[in-house]
Amino acid sequence: MPPVPSALPRILLASLLLATAGCGSLGSWLRPAPTPILPPEELYKLGEQSLEKRTYAEGRESFKKIVERHPTSSYAARARFLLGESYYRESEFDKAIAEFRTFLSFYPRHQIADLVQYRLAMAYYDQIKPIEQDQALARKALEEFKRLVKEYPESRYATDALAKIDIARGRQAQKELWVATYYFNQGNPSGARQRLELVLKEYPRTLVVPEALWLLAEVNYREGRDSAGRELLLRLADEYSYTEFGRRAGARLRAQR
Repeated sequence: MPPVPSALPRILLASLLLATAGCGSLGSWLRPAPTPILPPEELYKLGEQSLEKRTYAEGRESFKKIVERHPTSSYAARARFLLGESYYRESEFDKAIAEFRTFLSFYPRHQIADLVQYRLAMAYYDQIKPIEQDQALARKALEEFKRLVKEYPESRYATDALAKIDIARGRQAQKELWVATYYFNQGNPSGARQRLELVLKEYPRTLVVPEALWLLAEVNYREGRDSAGRELLLRLADEYSYTEFGRRAGARLRAQR
């Protein structure tokens, strides 16, 4: 009787196919599912919640996803602003300024553009240095507040911007007066004169004007220009009699009689 063909090869083949299929299914089961892309409104809500909890880095992740994955959504502009706002709240002013500038380049007429311009100006204003140091940041703050008033005159932030313009200008005037005083005390009256005349020309409505007039009168007296010095004292006593330097000028004029 001829030998019966063995079924072993067929069984092995079937087992191999089943094992391969099983491995494929198992691999698919073990592989993590792709992370779903949340809609912009959910991302925005998550970002706002993070800002409220002051977990700013976490909030930025939500806002970045809106900007990157939903750039045409109605939430994109506000997400861009809140990216800058999160940096501003952490006093990372350079990063905040970069985000605010990006917002304004994309959305200059957006309904919150005036707020973004105000925050941009404040990012410089909050960094203003003491008088003894460079006042470049005061100048930049001044420029940005002036831009706010010019571009968005009806803004609710315009009044505060005007007040801060005066403060920033005052800081610059104080710096010039500080330098002038230094020059004068170092025996350089001509250097002091240059700074003082700049104060009177460029910052005529700042609070340092009476002191600048007094010091300029001193410069004139030191240089032998008594007549010019007296004229400055007369102006000081007449226009600023309510100030300390106005009273000093009056007393000095009476002493000269």
